[in-house]
Amino acid sequence: MDIARLVPWFDPTVGQWSAEARWLRWLTFVWLGGGLLVLFSASYAVAVAEHGYGLHYVIVQLLWVAVGLVVFNRIVHTSLDRLLQGSGIVLLVLVGLVALTLIPALGVTVNGATRWLPLGPFMIQPSELIKPCLVLQGARLFGCWNQLTWPIRLIWLVIFGAILGLILMQPNLSTAAICGLTLWLIALAAGIPYVYLLLTAGGGLLAAGVSVSLKTYQRQRIISFLNPWADPGDQGYQLVQSLLAIGSGRVWGQGFGMSQQKLYSLPIQYTDFIFAVYAEEFGFVGCLVLLTFLGIYASVALLVALRLKQPLYRLVAVGAMVVLVGQSLLNMGVATGVLPTTGLPFPLLSYGGSSMVASLATAALLVRAAREINLDVPLPLRRRGTRAGYAEPVPLRVLNGGSINGGNIVS
Repeated sequence: MDIARLVPWFDPTVGQWSAEARWLRWLTFVWLGGGLLVLFSASYAVAVAEHGYGLHYVIVQLLWVAVGLVVFNRIVHTSLDRLLQGSGIVLLVLVGLVALTLIPALGVTVNGATRWLPLGPFMIQPSELIKPCLVLQGARLFGCWNQLTWPIRLIWLVIFGAILGLILMQPNLSTAAICGLTLWLIALAAGIPYVYLLLTAGGGLLAAGVSVSLKTYQRQRIISFLNPWADPGDQGYQLVQSLLAIGSGRVWGQGFGMSQQKLYSLPIQYTDFIFAVYAEEFGFVGCLVLLTFLGIYASVALLVALRLKQPLYRLVAVGAMVVLVGQSLLNMGVATGVLPTTGLPFPLLSYGGSSMVASLATAALLVRAAREINLDVPLPLRRRGTRAGYAEPVPLRVLNGGSINGGNIVS
């Protein structure tokens, strides 16, 4: 087996990619490497206390990174046509796994939420793994909206609604919100009529309101978010400790590994509140660097969307950018008190195997979309077994002047 299939940074085919694809590839690796360093700092002390070994969480995360990189490389070397065609089946399988979490004998409950399924010594979170599939299927549905009949539209809208409903039942309001927001923004980018978008937004807000009214802890979180100092020892504890950590960073930060809040008071410091640890250690300047990095990543992703000629590919790029950058900003908003406290991981930073695999898969979709820019011009035929074992076929739309319609190639 060629090692390039497993280790994407040794991929010799990169020279044939578009400049945007190469940029996104290396920006993703920089994001991943920086995230592992931040996780090392955030998790070392708690790993010693809980497991007697400071590198426990980092080593487990590296195992999931290895799995995610294999998935990353596979997606990058698979055409978006094939990915779009297979997204529906994979999505339905993952919907089934989300439903299994609601069965008491199968679902694993942590901190009052049943979001995980056991996988040997590990746990997987299907609601995280479903995100890249939602991007693909959302692009496929809304990109071909005008060519589809109303029965087909309604079937997939009901499926999307069922997915969000199942995630809300876990309960997992934050993941349901990011999934719903991603689908809504894909529909907006596809040019769906505003009346449909407004009705959908209203329905989403209504569903969120019902969930908050039925779930006492969600309601308490929103109340405490409005004034966390009113109950700093209970309902406002997480946000207060996060704000203290961020404020302790001042301008230049306490230095890498020197966070004090992670040692004593800050809860879940290596998952949902990992940004607070980062802010304390790198300060205001470090936060500006992180925001600048996210801005560059989003700008390159939007440039890819603008350069792509196929509408479905553009929507994939937009959806992948929303999942990665949008979720990062939401996580930062929670840590800084701009948004209600919810359990939303920071992509490629927070500890968690499902989040890591899903984030790398989503980044791979964005890189693959960028690669399609170079496929808009004729490419020379290459036989299978060429350098690195990759044989990228000439797209049928190049050979016969065809085009893509709903993920299918037609002449």
